[in-house]
Amino acid sequence: MKNLFKTLLVTFAISFISCEDDNNGSLPVNTEVNFQYVNTINVGGEGAAEISAYDSKTQKLFVVNSEAKEISVYDLKVVDAPVKIGAIPVMNGAPNSISTYDGKIAVALEDAVKQNNGEIAVYNAENNALLNSYTVGALPDMVTFSKDGKLLICANEGEPNDLYTNDPEGSVSIITLETGNVTTLNFSVFNNQETSLESNGFRVFGPNADLAKDVEPEYIAVSDDSKTAWVSLQENNGIAKVNLVTKTIETIYPLGFKDYNEAGNAIDPSNKDDKKDLRNIPVYGIYQPDAITYVNINGTGYIISANEGDAREYIDDKGTDTEDDDEEIFVNEERIKKIDLDPTAFPNAADLQKEENLGRLKIALDLGDTDNDGDYDKLYAYGGRSFSIWSENGALIYDSGNNISQKTLELTPETFNDDDGRSDDKGAEPEAVEVLNINNERYILFVGLERTDQVMVYDITNPSAPMFLNILSHNGDEAPEGLLAIPAKNSPNGKDLLLVSNEDSGTVSIYQNVQ
Repeated sequence: MKNLFKTLLVTFAISFISCEDDNNGSLPVNTEVNFQYVNTINVGGEGAAEISAYDSKTQKLFVVNSEAKEISVYDLKVVDAPVKIGAIPVMNGAPNSISTYDGKIAVALEDAVKQNNGEIAVYNAENNALLNSYTVGALPDMVTFSKDGKLLICANEGEPNDLYTNDPEGSVSIITLETGNVTTLNFSVFNNQETSLESNGFRVFGPNADLAKDVEPEYIAVSDDSKTAWVSLQENNGIAKVNLVTKTIETIYPLGFKDYNEAGNAIDPSNKDDKKDLRNIPVYGIYQPDAITYVNINGTGYIISANEGDAREYIDDKGTDTEDDDEEIFVNEERIKKIDLDPTAFPNAADLQKEENLGRLKIALDLGDTDNDGDYDKLYAYGGRSFSIWSENGALIYDSGNNISQKTLELTPETFNDDDGRSDDKGAEPEAVEVLNINNERYILFVGLERTDQVMVYDITNPSAPMFLNILSHNGDEAPEGLLAIPAKNSPNGKDLLLVSNEDSGTVSIYQNVQ
C-alpha cells in the first residue's frame, strides 16, 4: 500500500485565467504546468547521488557520487535514455557540492580532516580536465557560480570534530576567477552583536563558542546582478547577506520563530498517538533553513528557504558494540517528557508530557528557560516544517504554515511524516528548494521533502499568496537532497525539466513539463 501512494502523481494541470497584477499589468493566459515522470538514473547506492548540476554547453549532467568518490558524468542529450560517459575521480577529501557555468564545473571538496581548510576544484566540462583549484575555509558544503560566471561563492560550514575540541570558524569564500584571488570571510565582526541578534531569534549555543565559531554556513543564493549573496546559517536560525562587490558580510538576519498555536500552523507532534492529525500546540518552531534560493519576480527579489531544522548531537563512540558505552559530548535536544516544565507556564504539564500529546516531541535545550531557574517556560522545536519567502532584507513575506503537512496527509496519507514515524522530529523535513521561471510568466517552486521522498510543487507568481499545484514522487527514490530545474531554453529536449537527486537511493529522477 505504501508503494502505491509513493508512486502517486497528483497532476493538476492548472492554468492562469487573465487577471490584474498591480506590478506588471495582466498575467498571461494558459501557461500550463504539468510535470510528469520520465525516467530514473541509477547512479549507485546510498550517497551516490547527493547533488547534480547540468552544463547546457555540453548537455552533460554531473552528479556528486560520494559512494564512489567521484563526479559521475552522464550524456543528457537524450532525456529518455541518459548514458554514463565517464567520471571525475576525487582522490583527496570528499565532494559535497557542484556547480556549472558555460563549460566549467566547480566541485567543493572537504579535507580528509574536516576541520582543515577545503578546496574548490574547477574542471573543463568537455574533457573533465582540471583547470584550477583554490583553497577555501573548513568543510566547504556548498559552492555556486555567480549568475555572470565571474565568481565562485562557497559556504564553509566549519563543523567541530566529534569531541568538540576543534571548532573552526564558519566562513564564506569568494573566488574571483579572472585573477584567481580568494577572499575568505569570517563572522568575527558580529561577535559583539551576539546579544542583540539572539534577542531576535538568532542562536549561539555551542560549548565555549563565540558567534564566529558557532555559525555554520550551509547554502548560498545569488542575486541576478551577481552583486549580492545570501547564506543560510541553519543551526543558528539566520541568513547572512554578503556584498560580492566589496567582499564583505554586511549583516545577519535572525529569522525568529513560528507559533504552532496559531491558526494555520498546527502540526502532528506525536508518533505514538495511533493517529495522523494536525493540532495546535504551545510550542514554537525554529525555522532553521537548509537550502535557499533567489528569485526576482516583477523587479522584486526574494529569498526562499526550505525550513528543515537541524539539531546538534556530538557523541564519542567508544568503539564497543553497545551504545550504552558511548559518551555524550554535546547533545542539544530532548523529548518534552524528559524535561521539567514551569508549573506556571504549563499548569497542565503532566497531561502535556504524555507520549500521545507532546511527550515525544523533541525540543532545543538552549531555548525556553527564560528566567534561568532550570525549568522550561517556553518550548522550541527544530525546523519550521514549511518553506518561507523572505525579502532581500530578511523580512518574512510568506510562510507555508502547515500546508506541506496538510497536502501530504490529504493526498498521500501513507507517506505523511514518513508514515507518522517523524511526526515527533521535524516532520517531512523540507530539504531543498528550486524555482523555475517559465517564460517570465509563471514562477514554479519545487520543495524537496527528505523524509517522505516527495517533491511539492507550488506556483509563487504572487509571492505573498503561493498556490499548491502538485506532489511528485517515484517509487524507489529515497531522500531527495538536491533539486535541479532546467528551463526549456537550455534543455536538451526543449522542455522544462526537473531533476531530483536522491541521496539514500542513489538515484536521479527526471520529470518534464508536458504542455
